[in-house]
Amino acid sequence: MSTDLRRRVLDEHNVSRETAAALDLYVTQLTRWQTVKNLVGPATLAEVWQRHIADALQLLALAPEARRWLDLGSGAGIPGLILAIAGRGRADFHVSLVESNARKCAFLSETARLTGAPVTVHNARIEAIIGTLTGIEIVCARALAPLTQLLTWTEPLLTSGTVGLFPKGRDAAAELTEAEDAWTFTRDLIPSRTDSQARIVRVTSLSRVDP
Repeated sequence: MSTDLRRRVLDEHNVSRETAAALDLYVTQLTRWQTVKNLVGPATLAEVWQRHIADALQLLALAPEARRWLDLGSGAGIPGLILAIAGRGRADFHVSLVESNARKCAFLSETARLTGAPVTVHNARIEAIIGTLTGIEIVCARALAPLTQLLTWTEPLLTSGTVGLFPKGRDAAAELTEAEDAWTFTRDLIPSRTDSQARIVRVTSLSRVDP
């Protein structure tokens, strides 16, 4: 791990000493669990502060007033658990993490306990639980599914005032074009601060295209 990169990420996002210590603990946990459960691409561990932590923290800057977040397909807690660690000092801040893999849920629960992250871990399939979650201000998902599928899953939320923040890679424009065949939605395409070829799709309204 590059100490300089870690310091640069912490400084850029104005991370407190206590939160930095919690993020360090997250990295330690991720490294330990990676040996028994493939949580992230092995090559990305050496760049964890840029590839994962900074990539997650940039979402917080896009919705600084939001308090109730939902992360779908949380996996290693990117971005949801990282957002919860960063936001744990904010009043009423909470992140719901949805993950169908029980072993990944064990990682999320244990790491949240150790870091004091305000999360609820839901070991469930997205389609089975999405309709039961209320009061969500922001829904996010990274490296989970094409945008069309994400909009299908999150329709109950995005049609009720929730904002979607979906990090995408170089195929973001193509995914938007495909999604527009089935959906009418208001969106912004925001350049990623960690990858010049990546974009964050922000969706602020959604309705189905008339047949």
